[in-house]
Amino acid sequence: MPEINQHGQIVNDIVPDWKGARVLTRTPLNGRFCRLEPLDAHRHAADLFEAYALGDDSDWTWLASTQPESVEATTHWVIVKAMDDELVPYAVIDLRTERAVGLVSYMANERQLGSVEIGHVTWSRKMKNTAMGTEAVWLLLKNAFEHGYRRLEWKCDSMNIASRRAAERLGFTWEGCLRQKLVRKGRTRDSDMLSIIDGEWPERDASLRAWLAVENFDGEGRQIQRLEAFR
Repeated sequence: MPEINQHGQIVNDIVPDWKGARVLTRTPLNGRFCRLEPLDAHRHAADLFEAYALGDDSDWTWLASTQPESVEATTHWVIVKAMDDELVPYAVIDLRTERAVGLVSYMANERQLGSVEIGHVTWSRKMKNTAMGTEAVWLLLKNAFEHGYRRLEWKCDSMNIASRRAAERLGFTWEGCLRQKLVRKGRTRDSDMLSIIDGEWPERDASLRAWLAVENFDGEGRQIQRLEAFR
């Protein structure tokens, strides 16, 4: 609880024995619908090119990248992310096919402050209307909070309403808009900021686990109840 210090000022909660979060390593994260594998160009580039080819440029409007036009271009794009020491990048593997269908990363990792962002979210249309997107983010949230992080962030272009709604559905809270945060593809980008903090996580985790449970899906893999029903 906030308290009054020796100077008569109101100060915030003490965090007992805080030493920072533990290092997030590039290790697989296993779910029921998908597996997150450390990103590797040899293993994942061809699958990702095929998956992204099912879409068009509209899938890339809000991203820093553009749709790769060949396996070679996809390989280069993946290598850049895989070699970036500031990222912990993953390929999303569809467990039904054992093929990569999307990409996501931890980024903006401030371990000593206990904060990390889920970003570079690049789902293909093979993930559309499946549980994989929800489960992939849940796996990242679960792993980070288990490593002692206190805050998980989600940022998106303020024009990307679908991304903001997806984050809010997953339990992220909108905190505000960072105006003129950057220039992307020659246009101003205002960035919406959302987060989940550790005190909220047990409730969010319970809702996500209930939604992802076997009994919430029919024989064709369709949800029985919406995620909102478990809150």
